[in-house]
Amino acid sequence: MNRNDMPESTHEPKSSREQEASRDYDIVIIGAGIVGLSFANQLIDSDFSVAIVEQYAQATIIAGDTEEVDSRVSAINPFALQRFAESAVFDSELSSRIGWFEAMEVWDSTGAGRIRFDAAELGIPELGAIIENNVLQAMLMQRVEKAANITLFCPAVIQAIDYDALAGTQTRIGIEHEQSNIDITARLLVGADGVNSRVRVAAGIPRHRESYHQQGLVCNVTMSEGHQDTAWQCFMPSGPLAFLPLFNGDCSIVWSLDEAKAAEMMALDDAAFARTLAEAGEYRLGEVTMVGERRAFPLSHGHVDDYIKPGLALIGDAAHNIHPLAGQGANLGIADAVCLFDVITAARAAGRDWSSSNTLGRYQRRRKGVNQLVESAMTAFKLLFGQSNGVVAELRNTGLMLVDSLPSLKNRIIRVALGE
Repeated sequence: MNRNDMPESTHEPKSSREQEASRDYDIVIIGAGIVGLSFANQLIDSDFSVAIVEQYAQATIIAGDTEEVDSRVSAINPFALQRFAESAVFDSELSSRIGWFEAMEVWDSTGAGRIRFDAAELGIPELGAIIENNVLQAMLMQRVEKAANITLFCPAVIQAIDYDALAGTQTRIGIEHEQSNIDITARLLVGADGVNSRVRVAAGIPRHRESYHQQGLVCNVTMSEGHQDTAWQCFMPSGPLAFLPLFNGDCSIVWSLDEAKAAEMMALDDAAFARTLAEAGEYRLGEVTMVGERRAFPLSHGHVDDYIKPGLALIGDAAHNIHPLAGQGANLGIADAVCLFDVITAARAAGRDWSSSNTLGRYQRRRKGVNQLVESAMTAFKLLFGQSNGVVAELRNTGLMLVDSLPSLKNRIIRVALGE
């Protein structure tokens, strides 16, 4: 989606919803993060009645216009950007905080291997965008809060989820909202509530999760040579380091490190950390002249056995999570949301039972294999580039240079990453 070609909104603001509307809904979404709100945005102005249950207050979610730039960001590919633009998500004053990038450069710190992808080579305006997580969430919520067919329970505390696959198509969700205990029902319950999903637990769906025994260190930095509208990633035996271009010229870094090394980096003062970071990035963007607040979070990967049950579906991290080295986590979740919407709307239009296992099974078949493939690929990359063996390092560097010299292969790889 061209940054200069985002369509104007075709939707008029909706009147406010009645708070005492029916407590029976076609679809109840648990979780108002990026993935849950992406699904909700697809449902705006549809024939479905929708409720969203979220633990945080609505005012907190739409406060993405604070002056402080969030250190947690997502690299959004053109597929997701196109869907957001089509649903007028970017018709917001916050769209000025989208960090578009036109190139991506990857290199191996152990040798001369490198590969560069340019939007110009593909005949497209940009390869994607880096957006602060809270800003994207706020833009999505701004659309949802105006939708006549969507009711928000924010903040709400889930007290119970009574799911029984044999009891019919209605699931009861007991919540505490505005100091009242409320029961709502869903014909389709959608879990968009992250790796510790209450929906997944209520449905008794097993999850296989494995720790990488690494931490992802994130912070925003200012580089003396700027980011040059490019996403940069250096693979080191200690873990990949990414410099992601922000809207204001700074970079958001994501540095995957073994737990002990991450603790060491977190303990450094800003000046020492800046020197260490610039050296790790081989001064490709010059010196680090400013360091923001550092945060670290554990890295893991995993998958559920089933994405669906009758009247229930899991999307995003509730179903799968991967290593962040290629920035595909958010894109996979958004693709889940779009696919689930496409499947249930097609079934409803054809007069089929849109919440049945047969219908939802189409969503699982379309998404599970792709997500598992990406998860396996990220784990393989992590293992491959984590090897310090000289022979392996030479093969890695040769492979990178070979791919960079073969336009057809390079084109195919990048188009997969772009969501095609």
